[in-house]
Amino acid sequence: MSPDELRAEIEGGTIDTVVLAFPDHVGRLMGKRLDGRFFLDSGLRAGTHACDYLFTVDMEMEPVEGYAYANWERGYGDFHMAPDLATIRRCGWTEGAAIMLCDAHDNSTHEPVAIAPRSILARETAAAAELGLTAMGASELEFFIYRDSYRAAHAKGYRDLESAGWYVEDYHLFQGARVEDYVGEARRTLDRSEIPVESSKGEAAIGQHEINVRYAEVLDMADRHVVMKEAMKELAEAQGVSVSFMAKPDATQPGSSCHLHISLSHSPKSGDVGPRSGPSASDFGERGGASVFVSAFVDGDGRPTDEFRWFLGGWMHHVPHLMPLYAPTINSYKRYRHQSWAPTGLAWSHDNRTTGFRIVGSGQSLRIECRLPGADTNPYLAFAAALASGLDGIRNEIEPPPEHVGDGYAAGVPPLPTTLAAATDTFADSADARRLLGDDVVDHYAHFFSTECTAYDAAVTDWERRRYFERI
Repeated sequence: MSPDELRAEIEGGTIDTVVLAFPDHVGRLMGKRLDGRFFLDSGLRAGTHACDYLFTVDMEMEPVEGYAYANWERGYGDFHMAPDLATIRRCGWTEGAAIMLCDAHDNSTHEPVAIAPRSILARETAAAAELGLTAMGASELEFFIYRDSYRAAHAKGYRDLESAGWYVEDYHLFQGARVEDYVGEARRTLDRSEIPVESSKGEAAIGQHEINVRYAEVLDMADRHVVMKEAMKELAEAQGVSVSFMAKPDATQPGSSCHLHISLSHSPKSGDVGPRSGPSASDFGERGGASVFVSAFVDGDGRPTDEFRWFLGGWMHHVPHLMPLYAPTINSYKRYRHQSWAPTGLAWSHDNRTTGFRIVGSGQSLRIECRLPGADTNPYLAFAAALASGLDGIRNEIEPPPEHVGDGYAAGVPPLPTTLAAATDTFADSADARRLLGDDVVDHYAHFFSTECTAYDAAVTDWERRRYFERI
C-alpha cells in the first residue's frame, strides 16, 4: 500500500490499527500497535521509539550483560523506529490492520544502528549498488504443523505433540489436502498481505510443509520473510494450531530448511522501476537490468560469467568465517546429518541436492541456491553474509573449488562446523568476518551466539535425565 492509500483506508474506517515493527537480532518482529488516527498524526512520518535493550535480550527477553551497544551502565535508552514507507502492507491475517517496517536509528546521531539486522543488509545492498548491481533473492521457508495450540504445546513441554500428518507427504496432494484448512488459508493470508505466493507443498518429514513466495530484491525479500512468519504464527494462534520454524524439532526426521536463492542483475537504468518492486526475470532485459551471472545470449541461452564464478567462489570461501549468520542457534547444527537433505560439507554442484551450494536455472534465471540455512535463520543476516561474501569474491576474483560430482555426503568434502560454539569461535576470531562486516557487528553477534552456547551448556536436558537419573 502507498501512504495515501493507507490514509484513505484509515479515514474511511476500514483500517484502525497500524503495526510499526522492526526485526530484532534473532529475526523476530518487535514493535507497537498504533491507533490509526494517531498514526496519521504522528507515526506515519515520525515513527516511534523503542528501548535499545531489545537488541541485547535473550529468547526469554532477559537483558544480557556484555554488549557495547546497550547495557546497564548506559541506562538502556531509546532508539528511533524510523518508518520505511515502501514497506506498508495490509495485515491479511487480521481485520482492520496494516503493518509497516521500520529501521532502527540512533536517537542522537539519527544514523542507522550499525548492529541492527536491517541496517546490516542495507549496507550490503548499498555496496552492491556502488558496483552497479542489484541482488535478487528468495528464501524457501519450511515448517512443521501441529494440531496442538501454542498454549497446549507449552503446557506439554513441547513433547508428544499431535503432528498434522501421519506419514511423509513430500509432494503428496492427498495428504497435503488434509492441512489445507491451515496452509490454504496461509496462502490467502499472505496474498492479502501483498506477499505474492508461488506455491505450497508437503515436505520430506511428517507434518512438514513449505510455502514459497516470489523472489524480490534481497531487502524486500527479507522483509517478506519476517512478515510471513509473523502472519503464519498469528494465523496458527487464531486456528488453535501451531507451526514451528525450528531447524530440527524432531531428531528422527529431516529438519526444516530455508534455502537462499541469489542472483545479481545490472541495476535498472535511471527512471526505471526500482528494484524494491520485485521485477520478474523477463523484465530485466527490457529495463536494462540483465543478469550479471550470464553472458550475452547465444542460441537463446547464456553462458555463466566470470562474475558468477567469482561470486560463488567468494560466497563459499567465507562460509567458515560467517557460519553463525546462516545457522544461528544450538539447534541449527543438529540439522546437518548424513543423507538428511541438509548438507554436511562445503561443495557445489549443478542441480544436486546433496551439496551445500546448488546451481539451478539457466539464462536470466541462473542463480545460486545455498542450502546451509535452516528455518531458524535471520534472513537479514543470512542475505547480508551471502552478499558480502559474494561481492568480495567479485572484487578479488576468488575462484570456487572444482564442481563436486556425485554424492555430497561422500568422504573428501570439507566438513561444516558441527556446533554453534565451534562456528562462533571461528567467527569471532576471523579477520575476514571483521573486514567484511565490521568489528561492531562481529563483536555484537559473537557475544550473542556465545551467550546462547553458555546457556545451553548450563541446561540439564530431558536426554540427560532419561540417561542418568536411575542408571548412573
